[in-house]
Amino acid sequence: MKILITGGAGFIGSRLAQALAADGAEVTVLDNLSPQVHGAEAEFPSTLRKVANCIKGDVGDAELIGKLLDEQQVVVHFAAETGTGQSMYAVDHYARVNVQGTAVLLDRLVNHRPTNLRKLIVASSRAVYGEGEYQCASHGRVYPAARTVDHIAAGRFDCLCPECGGTVEPVATTERARLQPSSFYGLTKQVQEQMVLMFASSLGIDAFALRFQNVYGPGQSLTNPYTGILAIFSNLVRQGLPLNIFEDGLESRDFVYIDDIITATTQCIDPNVHGVEALNVGSGSRTAVIDVARSIATYFEAQVPINVTGTFRVGDIRHNFADISRIASLTGFVPRWSFDEGLKQFLGWAETHRAAEAGYDRSLAELRTRGLLTTG
Repeated sequence: MKILITGGAGFIGSRLAQALAADGAEVTVLDNLSPQVHGAEAEFPSTLRKVANCIKGDVGDAELIGKLLDEQQVVVHFAAETGTGQSMYAVDHYARVNVQGTAVLLDRLVNHRPTNLRKLIVASSRAVYGEGEYQCASHGRVYPAARTVDHIAAGRFDCLCPECGGTVEPVATTERARLQPSSFYGLTKQVQEQMVLMFASSLGIDAFALRFQNVYGPGQSLTNPYTGILAIFSNLVRQGLPLNIFEDGLESRDFVYIDDIITATTQCIDPNVHGVEALNVGSGSRTAVIDVARSIATYFEAQVPINVTGTFRVGDIRHNFADISRIASLTGFVPRWSFDEGLKQFLGWAETHRAAEAGYDRSLAELRTRGLLTTG
């Protein structure tokens, strides 16, 4: 197959390109090599150039996109900005990259209709759910709204039932859950996925919006301060610096290892898998952030303070983990990596790289000055 990957030099895209090429695909990668993600004066790595036709360019360049789409059978659209916190003030930039960039791609598909195109894959996010699904003892499955600063300031970190205001417990979020993103990033991903699924349906081709959970593993950026707490924590610990944990540290995430992400994506690309729908891709389990911090400190045998600060970042959710039964039924996908094993692989890789000063404190200052980071 001939496959185009936008954002293909990124963490997930580059690994996907290698996997697809190894399986015999002819892969083209389009990436603007954003300095925030790839560092200043970045070039395509030699490992990627060996397996793919690498083109530096912007997904918003309609003429370039038009040329690249000719004869492609599959388009994997990964080009996007991904920082939850940053999206709450870099609004125009996130709209242009995530929404307008997708619009340029789809405009070309609709108006020029490449004859060979059979499938679209778009990287969506669990951020489309906002807080996701919870269980109330009185009202069953409920979908709490985004927590407010006043809520946090009162020392109430957990979500409450929108019906009775009582305590609720997190449950695995299904694709049927209400979409109510609590960050602008999440809203752009919701729009992205709905655009792709809408136009794929009208064109009569397959499409999947893959709602990735918190992806991690060797190869992820150690210098981008806006995504990836594992990278941030590993940098801080190796420099002997304290880990300052948001909220009460009990907030949790579904961490999914990069190899499982690649497996799920390639299974959806398989020509025998058909449909037009959104699919969760995760591990199906959740891990508390304070446990992540302790595990990283233990791995490096570092005696660093782990401070639970009560700080709250507007747009953050409390808990999440995915119900992955739908993708399992459709493709046979089963995650193979536990968080403990995957974390060891990631930290072993990070250990071979210099601990970077990634601008994390600066990113927090940017949020604080805009009233998006407060102490409860």
